[in-house]
Amino acid sequence: MSIRPVKRLIKSKPTMEGAGVHLRRAFGFGNTKDFDPFLLLDDFRNDVPEDYLAGFPWHPHRGIETITYVLAGTVQHGDSMGNNGVISSGDVQWMTAGSGIIHQEMPRGDQAGRMHGFQLWANLPSSLKMTAPRYQEVKVGEIPEVTDDDGTHVRIVCGNFWGKTGPVQGIAADPIYLDVSVSPGRSKTLPVETTRHAFAYVFAGSGKFCNASGPLAVPTEGIKWADTAPPVEADNRSLILFDRGDEVTVHAGDDGIRFLLVSGKPLEEPVAWYGPIVMNTQEQLRQAFEELEQGKFLKK
Repeated sequence: MSIRPVKRLIKSKPTMEGAGVHLRRAFGFGNTKDFDPFLLLDDFRNDVPEDYLAGFPWHPHRGIETITYVLAGTVQHGDSMGNNGVISSGDVQWMTAGSGIIHQEMPRGDQAGRMHGFQLWANLPSSLKMTAPRYQEVKVGEIPEVTDDDGTHVRIVCGNFWGKTGPVQGIAADPIYLDVSVSPGRSKTLPVETTRHAFAYVFAGSGKFCNASGPLAVPTEGIKWADTAPPVEADNRSLILFDRGDEVTVHAGDDGIRFLLVSGKPLEEPVAWYGPIVMNTQEQLRQAFEELEQGKFLKK
């Protein structure tokens, strides 16, 4: 078994999207090769209603899948296929844009004004860019939860983990999407297939994602101790990108740690991306925007 080294630690950056929604972007709109098949992760936790109530009015998507996971508040969804729904605390919305969809997402806070959640974009392979759009809404009670003997708690949004299977099915990127909580002071090792790209995003507490299974050796003999990186401290709103290996190790801090652990099989295809549309070539991108202008974007 080999522990995945920490390749990079990134603090999510403030940005603004939609009609003026203040959020933080962990990655996206740059070189996403290391995150393939994922394109973007937004953290839209906000406790100030005027910073999110304008929401994300009607806008198009093509060539991707969007995964919205809500922790507090609600998100109202409507789309060009006639779907309407509201997802609230613990719920998940998984939308396959495929050949084209126009939708809106309108956040509403809870009684304390909190709107907390995440949106992840997964790329579609070239063979499925123009597949029929699809919408899945998963309620909190449908998401399996597992608690290990040491108190480690995992919600399985998508994929197979610890003998349980998440409710979201038929996703091209074949992702594993987990919400993991580790108790204060505990160390935990979690399996991740070697062939996958993987990252963690911390949203409560802190901890160290370890590059080695034990403390650094005392340099009294001819070992490569100087080449061994120490564990990396990660706190709230930290993204950890992992290198290759088949497991991830974390040591929780004094307040414990809660994080998303996401992995997927890379597509290794060219990406042509502008705004809400992601294709493989610039010509496909140009065609998509021409169809949008001509009213031919939505397919039967």
